[in-house]
Amino acid sequence: MTSLLAISASPSARSRTAAVAAHLVQRLSRAGFRTAHLRVRDLPAAELLAGRTDHPVMRRALDAVAAADGVLVATPVYQAAYSGLLKTFLDVLPQSGLAGKTVLPVMTGGSLAHALAPHYALQPVLVALGARHVVRGAFVLDHSIGVDGDGLPPVSGDAAPRLDRALEEFVAALPPKEPSASGALHAVRFGDPAAPRTH
Repeated sequence: MTSLLAISASPSARSRTAAVAAHLVQRLSRAGFRTAHLRVRDLPAAELLAGRTDHPVMRRALDAVAAADGVLVATPVYQAAYSGLLKTFLDVLPQSGLAGKTVLPVMTGGSLAHALAPHYALQPVLVALGARHVVRGAFVLDHSIGVDGDGLPPVSGDAAPRLDRALEEFVAALPPKEPSASGALHAVRFGDPAAPRTH
């Protein structure tokens, strides 16, 4: 089964970025993929900053990245770039830590002035880590994201269909596990009214 990993890298405990990542993970899981969500802020800070990859928790995180066929990388925009927390985690990955993987960059921010940040700020570092294919990223305005009492993120406005399109492109670009799997992946349509929805 195709394995997908979301990496969210906001330092905030109540993070809209993590909420969007959880929303996308849930959509992918309901579509039949094996999914996991790695919140970088939950890793041990001292080990992360020191790059101690032999620590058991750090090792599990790196193994999860290595085992994934596709990786969704979600980060808030800080100073027109991705978060320092994400940079710290990417720095502990092996030089080709994303080799053979399809990657979907997702960024959140308060202004449309940063709408191209997934392309110009995040994509180059993902390519440098050897990503097989970095699909067109998605930028989501903070005011389009909420968190309800159950922790499920309602995504409002035009953010929902844009995220659906990003997921479809991501899934279509995944490396097929076997010949018969390819057609199944390309058939996934997250924007279809008949598909399960979480908002």
